[in-house]
Amino acid sequence: MAESVDLASLCQGDKDAWDGFVRRYAGLIVSAVRGVAREQGDAEDLVQEVFLRLCKDGFRLLRTYDPARAGLSTWLTIVARSTARDVLRRRQLPSTPIDAVPEAMMAVMPKTAERLKYPDTLLSPRQKLVLAMIYDRDLDVAEIAQTLGVDPQTVRSTHHKAMLKLRTYFAQKDVELHSPGDVRSGDRLSN
Repeated sequence: MAESVDLASLCQGDKDAWDGFVRRYAGLIVSAVRGVAREQGDAEDLVQEVFLRLCKDGFRLLRTYDPARAGLSTWLTIVARSTARDVLRRRQLPSTPIDAVPEAMMAVMPKTAERLKYPDTLLSPRQKLVLAMIYDRDLDVAEIAQTLGVDPQTVRSTHHKAMLKLRTYFAQKDVELHSPGDVRSGDRLSN
């Protein structure tokens, strides 16, 4: 059965399109969430979270739906279950009153001045900037993306590629230092 939903109108904020979408898919989302929820009250809250996630940021998630990959019902079921699990997982995080945490546990270690040494040309200027913003300035991906005027995924990708280059470089250095045929100046045998 073909699923006909005017996603373009829906994503433009058309109230009638949204109301029709909710009427049509609320039951499906309730069913998907019930399979994950622990209690009936949880299910109601989780359904609301799913709908909020779908329309958040100008329907950003809903815009990612690709009919070539899955039917809308299948996609919505996956989104609903995933959202429900995420919400329940966040609720399970332990929350300890700050007064109950020992002072030593909250101590902040001063940053050390020691820096990694690697060839200046190993990383691109953008990769160096992203690493500095993450590790030196303690900015999160969203803050970096906003500062640089790029998509957060671009920041994550740049970080990932920089880390791969560093891992490869330092793994190679480690092999060079510990290779069996390595002869260091103090290890030479005199004849």
